[in-house]
Amino acid sequence: MSEQNKVPFRGTEAQEKQLQEVIAKHRGQPGGLMPTLQEAQGIYGYLPIEVQKMIADGLGVSLSEVFGVATFYSQFSLTPKGEHVCSVCLGTACYVKGSDKVLEALEEKLGIKAGEVTEDGKFSIESCRCVGACGLAPVMTIGEEVYGKLTPDQVGKIIDSYMNEKGGE
Repeated sequence: MSEQNKVPFRGTEAQEKQLQEVIAKHRGQPGGLMPTLQEAQGIYGYLPIEVQKMIADGLGVSLSEVFGVATFYSQFSLTPKGEHVCSVCLGTACYVKGSDKVLEALEEKLGIKAGEVTEDGKFSIESCRCVGACGLAPVMTIGEEVYGKLTPDQVGKIIDSYMNEKGGE
């Protein structure tokens, strides 16, 4: 498991039952690993080592094969995503206008680095290459919300608004 992942695996019995049904559906099927991983990620939101082991055992393949496929394709994530996924664009237009400093401010505010999730599971940080909003550079998204023409000192207030939206929960 990634040392960056501070959130313990919290799979439910219902999720495991659903995963076992997916595994049974693809067992013995040529190329069945890929759709199993896709559906497993849909169930759990990511592919923790516990889920990878269940898939390996269920499909009769090695854990290293499951891990190899899960890490080769960028569509798969081995770390959980936060309730609020914060993504900072590091594409050329955003970068030259200071998105690296926006990312640093976000990491400092949340106490995590890009690719990580806060211990409470509320926030995760990602960096991306382009969101297609170059005229608003530098840009950060939180879920579907786009925040443009950002300065590092605006980041804290934006994050605070998400922290306070449910009475500080």
